[in-house]
Amino acid sequence: MGCNPQIGGNIETHPQNHHPDEPELLTVKEASEKLRISKWTLYQLIRSRRLATIQIGRRRLIPAAAVQALVQQLQQESTA
Repeated sequence: MGCNPQIGGNIETHPQNHHPDEPELLTVKEASEKLRISKWTLYQLIRSRRLATIQIGRRRLIPAAAVQALVQQLQQESTA
């Protein structure tokens, strides 16, 4: 029927795992809500280059894959 994630498994960043209803690029607000962190904390992750972004004009956007990659990196750090 749908994707059946394993408990305790890592989030993969492959395009086939991208949910069709989720936008490819997230605003700062959307990314902070997805990660359940403040916008200030999100900007800290961007400044420290732990979260990749792109800029289109004056807008700063976060690829959904970058959010998934950050989560995976944080999971690996927490088990190391």
